[in-house]
Amino acid sequence: MRQIVVTGAGSGIGYAIAEHFAASGDAVTITGRRPEVLHRAADTLGARAVPFDATDPDAVEAALESLPDHVDVVVNNAGANTDFERPEPDGLRALAQQWEANLASNVLSAVLVTAALTPRLTDGARVVTIGSIAARQGAGSYGAAKAAVEAWTADLAGQLGPRGITANVIAPGLTEHTGFFQNGLPDHVRQTLVAATRNQRAGTPADIAALTGFLASPQAGHITGQVLHVNGGAYLGR
Repeated sequence: MRQIVVTGAGSGIGYAIAEHFAASGDAVTITGRRPEVLHRAADTLGARAVPFDATDPDAVEAALESLPDHVDVVVNNAGANTDFERPEPDGLRALAQQWEANLASNVLSAVLVTAALTPRLTDGARVVTIGSIAARQGAGSYGAAKAAVEAWTADLAGQLGPRGITANVIAPGLTEHTGFFQNGLPDHVRQTLVAATRNQRAGTPADIAALTGFLASPQAGHITGQVLHVNGGAYLGR
């Protein structure tokens, strides 16, 4: 039975990914910052919940004793556009804090968890990190953070490749039913984003979960260091 660790899995895309692996018979451990949400999700999924803040080195270190002693798949899903949580920055100090928040949420979380679990990765393991279309189309500090995830993953693939371990990024476009847009997405913005796709629909967490499942499979062993775009053709990765 494979041991799967999915960060930020209390809801949305992370929950869908954890659900996919649990349905496949894997042993799933989910992590996140909200204990109540996480334990509720774990009860529903039949997964194990380990709450901690993935941006805090001490918290990651402390969580290791509760994480599996060997890991076959790591999915770095934890992250958010922290700009939604902050007012427009007034001055350079506030601007620096805005950028630091998105870099911590989206880059440092993945780096710390992956580094902590690397000694426990089995040969042939898989590392999948959730990026964003924003890395290619812009979105201030959030887009820059997701672009950094792509560069880090390219380096990680080289480090882990000799052990048969792959590392890839999945970059979603508009994905509904995730809570990403905290106060909801205005209808006119949604219509614009959907109109930009080739298939004229928004993505779903299940779309991301399905690709994650494939990248974690033995059949995907020669795919590494890549950014795979799941956006209905709104951005063409060519």
